[in-house]
Amino acid sequence: MAGEMLSGRRIPKQQEHWKAIKPVRKNGPASKYVPTIMVATVRRKEDYGMGWPGAIYDGKAAIKEYTAQLTETAKSLGVRLNLRPNPIYSNTDADAWIAKAKDTKPDGIMLLVMDRQQHSWPTAYKVADIGIPTVVFAPLGCAFHANTAPLSKKPGCVVYSTTMEDSSQMLFGMKMLEAGAKMRHSRCISFGGNERGESSMGDLGIKVLHLPVKTYIDETNKISTNDEVLSMTEDLMRCAHQRIGPTKEDVINGVKGYFAARNILEREGGDSITLAGCVSLVKYRPCIAWSRLSDEGIPSACEGDLGAIASKTIVQYLFNRPGFMQDPVPDTANQAFIGAHCVCATLLNGFDQPPESFDLVHHHGNTDATVRPQWRKGQRVTAIDVMHKEGKQTNILLFTGTVMDNISVPPNGGCVVSVRYKIDSDHDVLTMPGMHQVLFYGDYKREIEEFCQLFNFKAQVV
Repeated sequence: MAGEMLSGRRIPKQQEHWKAIKPVRKNGPASKYVPTIMVATVRRKEDYGMGWPGAIYDGKAAIKEYTAQLTETAKSLGVRLNLRPNPIYSNTDADAWIAKAKDTKPDGIMLLVMDRQQHSWPTAYKVADIGIPTVVFAPLGCAFHANTAPLSKKPGCVVYSTTMEDSSQMLFGMKMLEAGAKMRHSRCISFGGNERGESSMGDLGIKVLHLPVKTYIDETNKISTNDEVLSMTEDLMRCAHQRIGPTKEDVINGVKGYFAARNILEREGGDSITLAGCVSLVKYRPCIAWSRLSDEGIPSACEGDLGAIASKTIVQYLFNRPGFMQDPVPDTANQAFIGAHCVCATLLNGFDQPPESFDLVHHHGNTDATVRPQWRKGQRVTAIDVMHKEGKQTNILLFTGTVMDNISVPPNGGCVVSVRYKIDSDHDVLTMPGMHQVLFYGDYKREIEEFCQLFNFKAQVV
């Protein structure tokens, strides 16, 4: 990838700017949790005959192929499959399997409906009623609208139905179940105030360990200008397209924040991290730290925003990429929004993909150093905003759009990462519900809506 050009800018080799330093040792509960998913197929025991899907359909071969794909995907995701060896052949079989699910309480259920007759769809309806997130898949020939309609909008259940040749949605269903389970076992380290304490984010399941801001400051002050700090500093400065403003000492100070955060995450067992009141810090603002941690798969948010942490957690677990916490700024001349903030990851294409080209610049306060990647013109993007209120159903705001360009700051004011994008709807650019929407690469409106239905969140499309 070295030498490839993007909008006239050189792309560094994949993750070269982080290569010298080992990543954070993932020690949070979500990183150790192994989700369990119960899987079964359902069909009649005898031959299909004239009834759909018909004698021309080789149901046994289909079950063998789907089972192999599910097993391989589970292995790649680190999921434990509890796979029923034989199909559910009767209502008696179905009731026994459902009783087992109620007793063992897996993280999710996948039911492959391989027949349209007899007990097949009634089994799906009963499974969807037991309160465990359920993905139902039916290949062509095994479902009419009359079968799928009762489950089409049912909270806690998502139905996929398509051709034999396309199992992508079925496998994404497993990814959703894995993501939801991981999220519900994750733990966020949140710096703010002066007391240590714990809380939980209700139906999201995210646990929060609250630590005093002083914990982060004290840990950062312990970090010496050692070989690791200097090596990471040199990599950043060497791989940056340009350095505008920050001195080497500014970069070193930002890098020290990364090592401090890494130490605390490993010691306290955090899957994600946020800090309130960073503007009050003198020289150790966590801009570089949060950028690198985001690239390492640790959701990291500014301003103590737990909703942004939840948004980034969903994006990461579902789509294997970091998100950008942004303030939506109106651009009336172009009927567009400008997503603005001073912290952004570089691996916008995915954790296993090359980074976007980036500059090292000052934070908008004209102090400290931060990483400013260049967003790709024409790139499709999605944004979500998890709006959580204690005791209420979580609402997830959602929109899609297209990147127009990157705004130069300065001469403009505001946050130094400022990406202009036009959303797909005709929503008034002078208004936008909430703040700190998480913007990320890809067009995933439908997938987010399905995730919301599966875990009983309310999706609000802008």
